[in-house]
Amino acid sequence: MLLKAHGLKKSFPGGERPITVLDGVSLSLDRGEVVALIGESGSGKSTLLHAIAGLEPTDGGSVLFDGRDVCSMDDNGRAALRRRSISIVFQQFNLLPSLNVRQNLLFHARLAGRDAAVDIDTLAASLGLSDHLGKFPEDLSGGEQQRVAIGRAVAVGPELVLADEPTGNLDEGTGQKVFDLLLNLARGTGAALLIATHSLRLAKTADRRLRLSHGKLRE
Repeated sequence: MLLKAHGLKKSFPGGERPITVLDGVSLSLDRGEVVALIGESGSGKSTLLHAIAGLEPTDGGSVLFDGRDVCSMDDNGRAALRRRSISIVFQQFNLLPSLNVRQNLLFHARLAGRDAAVDIDTLAASLGLSDHLGKFPEDLSGGEQQRVAIGRAVAVGPELVLADEPTGNLDEGTGQKVFDLLLNLARGTGAALLIATHSLRLAKTADRRLRLSHGKLRE
């Protein structure tokens, strides 16, 4: 088992009473497993992924990654974990506008000291970006930018990829292609993948599906 989260709780201030988005959520993820996290917008999927990655403090519960307690780590420890072992793909792409495609693809791997091991030409070919390595993010379509973001995430050789609505800003056809690409790359590298999506159609291709609703997680 690669990941085990237990009893995660998280509430935010709201009106007369706090809004509970995680109400004792527990889940596990095996090495190499692809799990789709489904639920309506605002159901707490992003909060759960951010908690797993150590980006969002929780009100209770624990997150064990490869036997290490993420919640008890300091900021430096969590940052090191995200550099080397846990990669995140966001809906908003989050590419660095001053770097071209080649530089963006290598960015996280360079931070982790693994850029020398990356075959950038093979990676770019698998992403359909071989002709775009010298371009900057502003010169790319939304689908192309998301492919760069996915490539950047997998280039570091992570054990776990967390994808937060990675097709949310794309049209249906492009979203399907990007989703398939992410699944194929994760399975090809052996990384586990936890992908948040509101699309049941896309989620059907995962090994397992979990639904987050009213703060509770259900199979």
